[in-house]
Amino acid sequence: MAEKFSNEKSVLINAPVANVWQALIDPGLIKQYYFGVNALGEWKEGNIITFKGEWQGRSIEGKGKVLQLEDQRLLKHSYLSNSSGLADLPENYHIVTYLLKAEDRHTRLTLTEENLATKEMKEQSSKLWDMIFSNLKKLLEPEKVR
Repeated sequence: MAEKFSNEKSVLINAPVANVWQALIDPGLIKQYYFGVNALGEWKEGNIITFKGEWQGRSIEGKGKVLQLEDQRLLKHSYLSNSSGLADLPENYHIVTYLLKAEDRHTRLTLTEENLATKEMKEQSSKLWDMIFSNLKKLLEPEKVR
C-alpha cells in the first residue's frame, strides 16, 4: 500500500466560536474566503456537499460527504476535487476535519487533512490552507482602528 500524507494547520481567530462555525457552514461566507467557491448542500451528517468554482482560470468541482458534525465544535467531511486527477473512488477522498475551541475571546481553529496521495499534493494543499485561513481571518476579525 502506498504511503499517504496529511496536513495539520492551526490558527487563532479573533472572533467567537459561533462566528467561526457559521463561516464553515454558510455558503455565502464560504464563497468570501474560499476563492469564490460555491458550496452546495446542507451541512448534516450523511449529506453530500458539492463545491464549484474557478481556480487559476480552470473550472474546479469537488464533492464530499459530511461524516461527523458537532455544532460549534467539530466538522468532518470527505473531499475529492476533479483537479486531483484521481478516480472517484472512496480510497481517494481526503478527510478534512475542523476542530474549534474557545481561547479567551478568540477561537482556535485546527484543521487536519488526511489521505493525501503524494508529498506534492500535501505541500500544495498546505499552501492553499494558509491562504484560506488568511482570508478567513480577514473576513471574521474586526478592523483595527488606525
